Amino acid sequence: MMKENDTEKHNFVQDVDGEGKSLDEVNGSVEVPRNGGFWKTLMAYTGPGILIAVGYMDPGNWITSIAGGAQFKYKLLAVILISSLIAMLLQAMSAKLGIVTGKDLAQLTRERTSKGTGFMLWVIAELAIMATDIAEIIGSGIALKLLFRIPLVIGILITAADVLILLLLMRLGFRKIEAIVATLVAVILLVFAYEVALSDPSIAGILGGYIPQTDIVSNHSMLYLSLGIVGATVMPHDLYLGSSISQTRQLDRSKPKDIARAIKFSTIDSNLQLFIAFIVNSLLLILGAALFFGTNSSLGHFVDLFNALSNSQIVGAIASPMLSMLFAVALLASGQSSTITGTLAGQIIMEGFIRLRIPLWAQRLVTRLLSVTPVLIFAIIYHSNEAKIEDLLTFSQVFLSIALPFAVIPLVMFTSSKKIMGEFANRAWVKYSAWIVTIVLIVLDVYLLAQQIAGMVG
Repeated sequence: MMKENDTEKHNFVQDVDGEGKSLDEVNGSVEVPRNGGFWKTLMAYTGPGILIAVGYMDPGNWITSIAGGAQFKYKLLAVILISSLIAMLLQAMSAKLGIVTGKDLAQLTRERTSKGTGFMLWVIAELAIMATDIAEIIGSGIALKLLFRIPLVIGILITAADVLILLLLMRLGFRKIEAIVATLVAVILLVFAYEVALSDPSIAGILGGYIPQTDIVSNHSMLYLSLGIVGATVMPHDLYLGSSISQTRQLDRSKPKDIARAIKFSTIDSNLQLFIAFIVNSLLLILGAALFFGTNSSLGHFVDLFNALSNSQIVGAIASPMLSMLFAVALLASGQSSTITGTLAGQIIMEGFIRLRIPLWAQRLVTRLLSVTPVLIFAIIYHSNEAKIEDLLTFSQVFLSIALPFAVIPLVMFTSSKKIMGEFANRAWVKYSAWIVTIVLIVLDVYLLAQQIAGMVG
C-alpha cells in the first residue's frame, strides 16, 4: 500500500509529464548502470557537477580572490573554505530538488507563487543571468584582446556569437558538453597550479590561512573583502541550473531506492567538482599573496594582472610574457566555460517561470544581446578602456548579491517541505544549517550593497 507521501510524489511526477520536463532535449538522456559498482556508477553520474563548479570560479571571482591575497596574504583562505562549504550545501539541495520532484527550481517557484510574484521573480532571475553574462563577456573580450590584439569592441561582438557553440554542442549530446567544460576547467586549474608553483608560496602560511582568525571580523578592510569573496562565490543561476541538470541521468521515480542512489551519487559529484573550484579559488588567492603581497601594486583589473605577471619589478625573477599569456588563456577558458552554463541556466529560467518554449538560438540571442549592449556602450563611450569597462563587473556582482536570496529562500523552503520532498526532505540539521546560511548570506549581501551605495555617494 502506497504511503501518503509516496502518492503525492507520484501525482507530482505526473504533473511534470504534462507540463514538460526541464531541459527536455537532454532530460534523462544519460544512461546509468542499474547494478554497477561504486566507481562505475560514480563515473556515470559525474559531469553535472563540473558545470555547476564553473559558476564558482568565473571571471567575476578572480579579481576579488587575487586582491585578497595581495592585501592580506593567506589570511582569507579561511573565507574561501567557508564559502565552498556553503556552496556544497546549497548545490546538494538543488540537485536533490530536481531528482526527487522531476522539476527544476524555476518551475517549482512559478508553480507555488502568485502570478505577480512569479513574474517578479522571473525578472530578477533573468537580470541575474544578464549580470552573469556581463562578467563572461568582459572576461572573454579582454582575453581576446590580450591574446590576439583583437580590438575590444570586436572581441565583445565575437562573444555575442557564442550561441552557435552551444547549439552545436547540444546536438552532440550532454556528455560532450560536460567533457568540453571539464577540459576548459582543467586548463584553468593547470595554469594557476603552474603559476603558483613558480611563485614558491609558503606552505606553512597556506595551511595557517585556512584557520579562521579574529581580525577577519575586526579589520574593516579585511571584512569588506571577505564579504566580497562570499558574495561573489554563490551564484543564483547555479541553483536553477543544478536543479535541472541533475535530471539528465535516467531515473525511475517510482522506486525510492533509485531516487536515493541518484541523490547520493549526484551529491558526491557536486562536492568533488566544487572541491576543484575551491582549489582554483585558493590558487588565485595564493598567487596574489605570493607574488603581489607587499608590492603595493594596482591589481584592480584583469589588464593590471596581465601586465604585472611580466614585470620583474613586481613579481621578481619569474616574471615573463609567458606567465601573462597563460593568465589570458585561463581567462578565456573561464569566460567560455561560463558561457555554456549561463546559456543552459537562461533556458531553464525562461521555460520554468513563463513556460515559454522558443528555439534555443532565439532565447540565447535575445539574452546575450541584452547583456552585450551595456558593455558595448561602455566600450564605445570610454574608447575601449579596459579598466573603465571592468567597472561594470562591480555592478554585476552587486546585482547578483541582491538576486541571490530570491533563489536561496525558495530552495530551502522546498527541500525542507515533506509535502514536496516526502521522505527525502532535509533532515533537521541540514534544514537549520541551510536557514542559518541563508540569513548570513542575506546579511552579508545587504552590508555589501550598503557599502557600494555609500562608496558611490561618497
